[in-house]
Amino acid sequence: MVGVPLLLNTLVARSARRLPASRWGRPESLDTPLGALAYRRLGDGSPVVLVHAFGPGYEGGQWRAVAEALAGAHTVFVPDLLGWGASAKPASGQRAATQVALLERFLREAVGEPAVLVAAGLPAAYAIELAANAPELVRALALVAPLGLLEPPREELGGDQVLHALLRFPVFGTSALNVYASRSAIEHHFAHDVFANAHLVTPELIDEHYRASHLPGAQRALAAYLSGRLHLSITAVIPRLALPVWLGWGRESVAPPVEDADLWLHALPAAELEVFDGAGSLPHLESPAAVTEALEDFLASLPETDD
Repeated sequence: MVGVPLLLNTLVARSARRLPASRWGRPESLDTPLGALAYRRLGDGSPVVLVHAFGPGYEGGQWRAVAEALAGAHTVFVPDLLGWGASAKPASGQRAATQVALLERFLREAVGEPAVLVAAGLPAAYAIELAANAPELVRALALVAPLGLLEPPREELGGDQVLHALLRFPVFGTSALNVYASRSAIEHHFAHDVFANAHLVTPELIDEHYRASHLPGAQRALAAYLSGRLHLSITAVIPRLALPVWLGWGRESVAPPVEDADLWLHALPAAELEVFDGAGSLPHLESPAAVTEALEDFLASLPETDD
């Protein structure tokens, strides 16, 4: 009985093959104790760091169009977080605290000066935690459909340990994750859970995320995300933020819904909010021109930094 799923898992791994070489930005990497953190650098000017959300096959490429547009006036850094994209995929270290620590290391060593930190989804919580604890590294925050304000403090408990163990189980876990990251599941994910416009879910988009989600070791990070190990509650640290904050949301966002923006504005009354019509939870991927324009306005409004 085990032989059939094992054979199917092997066939899936072979069919995914490697990602084609990406042709944007300048690929670089930062060495860390857990392996290389891959990132792309574009442009010249004050630094902006764009951090991707989590999901099947997600990586920094979801920011490509925005990064290329912002690079006309800024030095733009687009990392693949640990376990995602072209970055190292270690067998251990998939915790929210680790991601925050590595993001801090990235800002200190790769960026080297206070940056505007732009983050989507769950990593928005990492950006908030980092800005609260190391404010000298962050000039301002831009958060796209952020998570973390309503999160239970699962990080303290290490997430759902039973689910994580099952997802890491060699045959069962691999089979379950292969189903979650199948081409049909990825198509449904974007068409029904992420994008407001299903016609934007192209075969190229599906293939890109399918291949990225089946890179060797990629399922470790996906298992950690699905079991809650990468979740982080920022309720306790958010009152310590003392820097400009911009919030961006797709009006058709399902998870998190745009109605959650009111809760974020209550927690951050000085924050600016931009809602993008005709977009879901990844407006920077679905409506990059509109998001770029809003970010450019926010960046232009920031006070000058002291040299």
